[in-house]
Amino acid sequence: MKSMTGYGRAEYKENGIDLIIEIKTVNNRYLDVNCKYPRSFSALEDMIRNAVKSKLTRGRIDVFVNFSDNRETEKNLVVDTALAKSYFEASEKINEATGNSLKQITLSDLLRLPDLIKMNDENDDSFLKEPVEITINNALDSLNDMRLREGEKLKADMLKRIDGIKETVSKIEERAPLIAIAYREKLMARIEDFLKDVKVDEARLLNEVAIYSDKSNIDEELTRLKSHISQFKKICIEDNAGKKLDFLIQEFNREANTICSKSNDIDVTNYGLNLKCEIEKIREQVQNIE
Repeated sequence: MKSMTGYGRAEYKENGIDLIIEIKTVNNRYLDVNCKYPRSFSALEDMIRNAVKSKLTRGRIDVFVNFSDNRETEKNLVVDTALAKSYFEASEKINEATGNSLKQITLSDLLRLPDLIKMNDENDDSFLKEPVEITINNALDSLNDMRLREGEKLKADMLKRIDGIKETVSKIEERAPLIAIAYREKLMARIEDFLKDVKVDEARLLNEVAIYSDKSNIDEELTRLKSHISQFKKICIEDNAGKKLDFLIQEFNREANTICSKSNDIDVTNYGLNLKCEIEKIREQVQNIE
């Protein structure tokens, strides 16, 4: 089991290439990959995204790439002659418009103009492929190690709370059969108090108790809760269990709500409220599971 929250980092420093890739993740219903890298990495974006998708299934993923090229390679400069000519012609027009009172544009002036000389690095990104592939996979492995550790902590906490829910369900099971008996005694006491010496119709009394018992019966809800507890523990040992657990915890909450609504017994209601409290805490944890 993995958490969707984590951080991974990897470095590559060889042959003048300094590359750092950092990955941060938070919970999300789907896989949402966002990459931030230098412009020279545009052609490698698909490779980066495919590497992420091969090792992560859910979460918002932010990938940060820092790169320095310190290789001793020949630099190829390209001069935009058309732009230089346009600058020169523009300077001539300005000079003519001002009565030839300005000095002529010089070579040093042209060299200071923006975009006139550029570095020719087109199609020169092939050397990045192997370093990026190695580094992104190392960063993902580092990230998954952290997500796995966090996931195990979440699992331990959730299973502890599930055991608490199991104990509460057992207490409700012990209390449930006594509800009808308590109702019968309370009803008998009220009748005797109002009617004094009038003899109670036992058959009518039993019928009333039976109707009440049927309306407040929570056996099915308790059975389903015990089944959910068993399923929860089995799912916890599976990979990518987040969505299954999210659905199952909704079923837990539905049964707890029904128990609270059907029971007119203060003890069972309190147990039901404790159930809802623990279920909500587990639901918050489940939101972070991949």
